[in-house]
Amino acid sequence: MKQTRLIMGMPVTLEIVDGSASQSHFDRVFDYFSQVDQKYSPYKEESYIGLINSGRLKPQDYSGEMREILSLCEATRQETNGYFNIFHHGKCDPSGLVKGWAIYKAAQIVKGEGFKNFYVDAGGDIEVSGLNGQKKPWSLGIKNPFDENEVVKIVYLKNGGGLATSGTYIRGQHIYNPHNPSEKIEDVVSLTVVGPNIYEADRFATAAFAMGRRGIEFIEKRPGLEGYLIDLEGRATLTSGFELYCQNYD
Repeated sequence: MKQTRLIMGMPVTLEIVDGSASQSHFDRVFDYFSQVDQKYSPYKEESYIGLINSGRLKPQDYSGEMREILSLCEATRQETNGYFNIFHHGKCDPSGLVKGWAIYKAAQIVKGEGFKNFYVDAGGDIEVSGLNGQKKPWSLGIKNPFDENEVVKIVYLKNGGGLATSGTYIRGQHIYNPHNPSEKIEDVVSLTVVGPNIYEADRFATAAFAMGRRGIEFIEKRPGLEGYLIDLEGRATLTSGFELYCQNYD
């Protein structure tokens, strides 16, 4: 059973292979994403982020979950030497972390219902568990940023995990280098990260992309992560263990 809905300004897809899935299971996951959007969207004036940026919500009044997200963002800032930073021009925007965090949490909801074989996809960032409908490892394609109809690599997630791609080829220059905000990131077009879960893959994909070409070196040194970078000339740079994810023995 597979369904897609437009939430958070992007297609959100849930597929549950296990036959006992019902509409209520799908509704619960989609409702969760809608709640996240209402609470943490930087584009909604009445979201927590909108209230924070307008000065109407003070730190002492933050919810426990809001504090958790801000704490995770700060930890990520420190782990990336400041290349992940949710504050820009005096405004707070934790979108670079919230998306992957929400996908991960949604996957936990599905697992909590007893399902083992499924995937959750929000705007191309994906968490998988178990096997697909053909009882094989989930296979995820990395698109050619210069031709969206072409897949340049297929990744097989045999033991679950997450895949996230950061880039400018769809949304333009929406990622910036916090150390030099006025400089456009033009030497890298896309950077895909595979990790133990989508939360880890997504937050570090965002930070690594902000580093430009050096981002793939950062991913190389990060335990549990592998990466695939495509530069402006269409050249790919892979971390040392990435090709292991491209081998399918089934």
